[in-house]
Amino acid sequence: MTDRTGLRVRHVDAGVASSRSGVPTRSGPIRTCIGCRSTDSWSALLRVVAVVGEDGGPVGLAPDPAHRMSGRGAWVHPTSDCFEQAVRRKAFVRALRLASGPDVAPVAAHLDLHPHDNA
Repeated sequence: MTDRTGLRVRHVDAGVASSRSGVPTRSGPIRTCIGCRSTDSWSALLRVVAVVGEDGGPVGLAPDPAHRMSGRGAWVHPTSDCFEQAVRRKAFVRALRLASGPDVAPVAAHLDLHPHDNA
């Protein structure tokens, strides 16, 4: 079944994916890592939010491991490779719609304290 344009496949039940056995399995929200551009479950990614400094100072990034902070968020795998790639490509500026480059030190410190490198 396609969407109304006829170009994309429309999923009949968007919240349910089927396993190889054909039995429907519930899948969670899917997000895209801004570092490597691959998709993954929201629970496997770290949410990063832009926060304004004190007295309207420079914008910085804040890690949001609980996925509860308000505001626009960007998703990145909690690995140093994906984080460094996102910084190098200035993906945080685009994803969070910022005017200039943010301070990435708080997120780097969070990744140093909570290493998730699987490589």
